[in-house]
Amino acid sequence: MTETELRSSIPLPTDVAGGPAPADAVEAPTEPVFQGRFAHGNEGYLTLVWRRFRRSFMGMMGLVLCVLLIVMAIFGDFFAPMDPKRADLAFAPPDHIVLEAPDGGFSILPYVYPIVETGEFDPVTYQPLTGPDKTNPTALAFFVRGHRYNLLGLIPADIHFLGAVDGRPIHFLGTDKFGRDILSRGIVGSQISLTIALIVVLLTTVVGTFVGIASGYLGGKLDIWVQRFVEFVLAFPQLPLYLALTSLIPVTAPSNVFIAFVIGVMAVLGWAQLSREVRSKTLALARIEYVRAAIAVGSSDMRIIGRHILPNVSSHLIVAVTIAIPSVVLLESFLGFLGFAVKPPLISWGLMLQDTGTFSVIGSYPWILSPVVFVLITVFAFNALGDGLRDAIDPY
Repeated sequence: MTETELRSSIPLPTDVAGGPAPADAVEAPTEPVFQGRFAHGNEGYLTLVWRRFRRSFMGMMGLVLCVLLIVMAIFGDFFAPMDPKRADLAFAPPDHIVLEAPDGGFSILPYVYPIVETGEFDPVTYQPLTGPDKTNPTALAFFVRGHRYNLLGLIPADIHFLGAVDGRPIHFLGTDKFGRDILSRGIVGSQISLTIALIVVLLTTVVGTFVGIASGYLGGKLDIWVQRFVEFVLAFPQLPLYLALTSLIPVTAPSNVFIAFVIGVMAVLGWAQLSREVRSKTLALARIEYVRAAIAVGSSDMRIIGRHILPNVSSHLIVAVTIAIPSVVLLESFLGFLGFAVKPPLISWGLMLQDTGTFSVIGSYPWILSPVVFVLITVFAFNALGDGLRDAIDPY
């Protein structure tokens, strides 16, 4: 049977009188012709961005690490196994963690052998030698009781995520020159380091966006004078200026005042580059047809900026924020290493790196470089997140 004969053999729909039904009486298919992975319906812009973003392995890894870092910073005292201000054995190496029970069998829960002085001395440095005490193991467990703290600064608590069952001191990354636990200080220090980074990036983003949009959209003499001022700010060598400004703070100033001044200095010197980028985006958007049409029908400048300019600049701002955060973390760590960022008794990653100022300390106690790991993870996490967002927002 040919194709023509096959089609003619299919009965046509009929009306009530038995004759052939009109063409408009034939029901249209209710399902779309093409179904599958390319039929996404009426997806919004954010849904499309998320669908592209989750295909990026590095972007998703950066997102997970950023969330973990923020959670660690918020609940720092809960995750810290030790009191960050408690002094024990100075320059104690990291504890030995094993899954071997004291009787020699396998154990699900790990055991820690505490580090004690062996009674011997190094023949070169004459420093007392330390080693694990095999006769005095310590069992580890989750959600154990330890030193008291205020959860979120309000709720008194003494439960810690991981610690010794019997409350003995444990040092997963060793101790510093004062015998303080490096891991606990690194976890608690993330609160100061990340807080400084987030506040500085927030201030620079708000100021840079406002100045860039105003300069690019209004134009004229305002644009000329604003850009000359931006060039004046960018012309300064930032590092000497950071050191000069932070050295103006009295040594006896409270820690909160010192941190506020450091944040202010970083924000004042960090907004100019972002304003240049936003201005270039605004100049391009101001020439698009729908913006010129909005101007022609008499829309106010605030409405045009809020409805047309700012939403189109926001994608660039999101990526710029995720890339600026690790830059501020690195800057704070560097200034803290030089002693110009955070003062004791506060804790930050840069302040912890001051102990690595001499080669003899690094050579004898290499675990003192552990705070660098926190900085590296933070920089990698936010850079990976920024790259993933950039590819998802602008895939072309």
